[in-house]
Amino acid sequence: MGSSEEMGEEGNCPPAEDAKKYGVTKPISMSGPSDSDLQRNLDLEKVLESAGLYESEQQSTLRVEVLGQIEQIVNLWVKQVARDKGCTEQMVEESNAKVFTFGSYRLGVHGPGADIDTLCVGPEYANREEDFFIILHDVLAGMPEVTQLNRVPDAHVPVMKFKFRGISIDLLYASIALHIIPSDFDISQESVLYNLDEQSVRILNGCRVTDQILRLVPNVKNFRTTLRCIKFWAKQRGVYSNVTGFLGGVNWALLVARVCQLYPNAIPSMLVSRFFRVYTQWRWPNPVMLCSIEEEELGFPVWDPRKNPRDRTHHMPIITPAYPCMNSSYNVSTSTLRVMTEQFQKGNKICEDIEMNRAQWKTLFEPYQFFDAYKNYLQVDILAVDEDDLRNWKGWVESRLRLLTLMIERDTLGMLQCHPYPCEYVDPSKSCYHCAFFMGLQRKQGVPIQEGQQFDIRLTVDEFKQSVGMYIFWKPGMDIYVSHVRRKQIPSYVFPGGVRRSRCGRVPNQTGRTSPGVRECSPKTPNGNCEDETVEEGNGNSAEKANKRKYECVVDVDKAEKRAAVSPNDTNCISSLVSDVVNKSELLTQACSGKETDILNSDIGAETVLKHVEVIEKPSDGCVVTGDQLQLKSYDQKETSEEMGSGTEHPNSCVSRPGKYQNALDELE
Repeated sequence: MGSSEEMGEEGNCPPAEDAKKYGVTKPISMSGPSDSDLQRNLDLEKVLESAGLYESEQQSTLRVEVLGQIEQIVNLWVKQVARDKGCTEQMVEESNAKVFTFGSYRLGVHGPGADIDTLCVGPEYANREEDFFIILHDVLAGMPEVTQLNRVPDAHVPVMKFKFRGISIDLLYASIALHIIPSDFDISQESVLYNLDEQSVRILNGCRVTDQILRLVPNVKNFRTTLRCIKFWAKQRGVYSNVTGFLGGVNWALLVARVCQLYPNAIPSMLVSRFFRVYTQWRWPNPVMLCSIEEEELGFPVWDPRKNPRDRTHHMPIITPAYPCMNSSYNVSTSTLRVMTEQFQKGNKICEDIEMNRAQWKTLFEPYQFFDAYKNYLQVDILAVDEDDLRNWKGWVESRLRLLTLMIERDTLGMLQCHPYPCEYVDPSKSCYHCAFFMGLQRKQGVPIQEGQQFDIRLTVDEFKQSVGMYIFWKPGMDIYVSHVRRKQIPSYVFPGGVRRSRCGRVPNQTGRTSPGVRECSPKTPNGNCEDETVEEGNGNSAEKANKRKYECVVDVDKAEKRAAVSPNDTNCISSLVSDVVNKSELLTQACSGKETDILNSDIGAETVLKHVEVIEKPSDGCVVTGDQLQLKSYDQKETSEEMGSGTEHPNSCVSRPGKYQNALDELE
């Protein structure tokens, strides 16, 4: 067992007395690595290298050049703004802006193809709404080096996304109370926050938080390697996405940094194992903090559930270390927390096996088989008329998907759990510009099954589509369709090579009989897949049954639960759910062929017998209970029907265009 003093100079751990100063509590262990830990660390680094997580020196040089060019562009832009606003020639000459990096690039954990999170700090006369999102946008649009330009001004943190010489850039902007940005401008100083609004403070805090993380970890080199590993794992397991309600780069960085504080002398192989051990046992919603929360005289609100009722609703608080301290994981819902908790437990079990030499590191990074995990899914199809429109429209819809999760949780009182999968899919057989996202659905586990219970979420889906339709840059042809698909109906294009995986099964139940609906297969390969040839599931279904299901709006709970009860091995069954009344496959085909469909006047689902679930408790704001139906709330106070949008229909579109761009879901933010 090596001590911290015995380690080498490069990236060695601090003495024990210094390590105790990190974090809000004392370390759990001061132990260093053993010989077996060192060997496992070498094996881990080999896996990371073989996975291609490190970029070449040539790519690193290109990033530096791109950042230099972007700084030149924003300086010329600021001078143009100063001239347009009537500043003197001397002020125009002296006007400037500075570009900072944050996120994975600043932390030193970016890989090939990763974007660069950048922040432009400009003078007070250059605003974000017009000067940044219009004038600078037009400047970039006219440059041949810039491609895939997309502005997202309505995001929680407004951003402009584009590629510059092939490098993906996320550019934020904040103006501070200065006419000239000093060359030695220190963004970590709290004085830069004077006279700024909360949105500008959030934007500046990206850089401030990144710098604080690097100051608060005991060993930066070990922190970086561990974070690379955890980010790779999170992406493989489908839980790396802040926008869909999981965790993003800064969230994972904060979680890893806290583990580094708890084990200051541990090396990456040890820290990865401790990471899963700690967060498997973590009692959420206890917050993860790298330092104590301090309130300053500037008066910005900080995360404090004792004072702020809204903070008490956060499910997985991960607090940023820079003032004003905020919860960086406010997007997490009960459903996504459940998914991450399950993945932490699986990761912990694998790491225990690795330490006992029963598994290898590659087992930890096996991709998550999302389309085998659930019996029911929501499919969200996004269409546009050209590539640029699709990119903009897709970015907006993806940023709102977490609201669909929250609304389903709200309207089903948490009984229907959602698992949004942060990957997009494209059907190569379609000629139109489109993509699709999927959400797994299941009944809340551990709750007694009610005979005949159904979940009718059509109004929930309609409300979601209405909120998405408030996109201020909406254009004709930007459409969205939401539909319910069963596992057997999942389109083949979501699978690698367009070939559906065979499902392992036909496991004898306790009585010796084979569970129905599960096939036998040949022995598993080392990665856990079946070796038999891939078979399209559900081929045995008759055309009549398939046609009947095509327009089904409510799933029969009794039948679903009876089928599930026969097979004790399948724990991912869902009682029921409701799809959009539109038949997705027909609409997509018609949209791609240019045919128009009058959805509102169609008779789709006319023969379906609809049975609404009786809601006992009153849901949260946004809907009320009338009889046995769940109905949308009628806004009769300040939020009149006019303010919520008049709603005009467009052919071949499920989206209701609002009269005004008023977000009806602010309470869900």
